[in-house]
Amino acid sequence: MTDLNKPNRTPTDSEIAAKQHTEVHRQQVSIKAWSQKLLVVILCVASFYGGWKSYESNMVNECTANGGKMIEGQRTMLCQSLQ
Repeated sequence: MTDLNKPNRTPTDSEIAAKQHTEVHRQQVSIKAWSQKLLVVILCVASFYGGWKSYESNMVNECTANGGKMIEGQRTMLCQSLQ
């Protein structure tokens, strides 16, 4: 059913081009959003890993500063006193 108040016409070339440009722009925004999300995830993982390694390093330094020696287990690191 057509609206009788609106004339039945075909879209102009500029209207078609504008619509295609809008669709391409939406795809670019979507791709940009996904790439930004991926970058944030990578940065979060890198930050977590760096913090974990920093914590391990601080524990080793504290152990050796107190005259101990680090012993690596399967999943843990232990500080053994040399006294």
